[in-house]
Amino acid sequence: MTDLTIIGGGMAGAEAAWQAANQGLKVRIVEMRPKVETFAHRTGHLAEMVCSNSFRSDDDEQNAVGLLHWEMRAADSIIMTTADAHKLPAGGALAVDRDPFAEAVTAKLSAHPNIEITHDEITALPDSGPTIIATGPLTGGALAQAIADEAGQDSLAFFDAIAPIVYADSIDMSVAWRQSRYDKGDTPEEREAYINCPMTKDEYDAFIDALLAADKTEFKEGETATYFDGCLPIEVMAERGRETLRHGPMKPVGLTNPHDPQTKAWAVVQLRRDNKLGTLYNIVGFQTKMKYGAQTSVFRMIPGLQDASFARLGGIHRNTFINSPTLLDDQMRLRSKPHIRFAGQITGVEGYVESASMGLLAGRLAAAEHHGHVLPPVPHTTAMGALVTHITGGAEAKSFQPMNVNFGLFPPVEGLKGGRRGRKDRYKAYTDRAKADWQTWLAPQAQAAE
Repeated sequence: MTDLTIIGGGMAGAEAAWQAANQGLKVRIVEMRPKVETFAHRTGHLAEMVCSNSFRSDDDEQNAVGLLHWEMRAADSIIMTTADAHKLPAGGALAVDRDPFAEAVTAKLSAHPNIEITHDEITALPDSGPTIIATGPLTGGALAQAIADEAGQDSLAFFDAIAPIVYADSIDMSVAWRQSRYDKGDTPEEREAYINCPMTKDEYDAFIDALLAADKTEFKEGETATYFDGCLPIEVMAERGRETLRHGPMKPVGLTNPHDPQTKAWAVVQLRRDNKLGTLYNIVGFQTKMKYGAQTSVFRMIPGLQDASFARLGGIHRNTFINSPTLLDDQMRLRSKPHIRFAGQITGVEGYVESASMGLLAGRLAAAEHHGHVLPPVPHTTAMGALVTHITGGAEAKSFQPMNVNFGLFPPVEGLKGGRRGRKDRYKAYTDRAKADWQTWLAPQAQAAE
């Protein structure tokens, strides 16, 4: 007998299954891959990382993402535990070796006595039975249409772009150098986690010209180009102004070129290690919708990448999400069909960690309901609570767009000054308060499980 069905085996589905199964529920994960493939996935593993290999900042005192990492670890997150076991040097960020990570998550879930994994495509909303839909940004067409029909509105969508990956041995290290920005990191390896490619002003200007002139992927009829600002294609950023990139992913601050320490680069392209072997590096912030031929010619204009070989070129895909503030209640249930919960990117959170965290909550909420009680609302002073509050009513429904976790979602701490000068103290106060409130929320659940 199945107590809970989870549709989708990405970050959110994997985390939801782990949490619910550990609360004693018999869980069935239904993942359509590899039976039904997507253009972005390469394997049939659960929790496969299809874009960056980074979970972003691991600083739990000054960064909202790092705080979310902390909260998930405190709740026995399978995603965070496995990420920690497969981490790579990334200068203060939590980057992972993507294939071993996904393989390990899949193995842990497969070995759990309360979890069954099946591979099939669900094309309609279930009429009964507790269900979590965690199908992510690449929800199958038939199921996406069923969700849209139930919601009584057109599916909302934006376009998500994938950054290219370069073979490390094709990077010219007589031009490039290894250094994390501001030498951030606790070990020499961390402080040299990135490869940096410098540009002069003339090289930068020529690069921008080529970027703007390059052939781009055309949108299909009826599609609109509404991008999430946290994952803009590089050419879209360039279209917003010639200086945009050198104040964004190509900013030169905090870096010194050891080949020419007296000359300050006009712009710097950073590459981050993408696997444990250090044989692959992804170009940070270079998600793109340029056509493949254009990508190779434009990216080889970057000093140090003139002979680059690409393990994967960039791409673009449609990313579907629901209008959660309108459709979901505070228990993440579909108002019109309360036996169905939604979790992950389809709810309108953006990012691996944010998606997994919403899976964590959905799994725990479903488990509590199964055991005959309702969990209290997650304190909105926590990272987890700030996110779920945002998607289930804190956001403006008419302008709802995908959101990363950030301190702008947190209620202010009284008595602290605003502005940049007070930011360090303010962020520390946010994280201290969040940790205490999150542990208070978790404590009764841990006692009940004993």
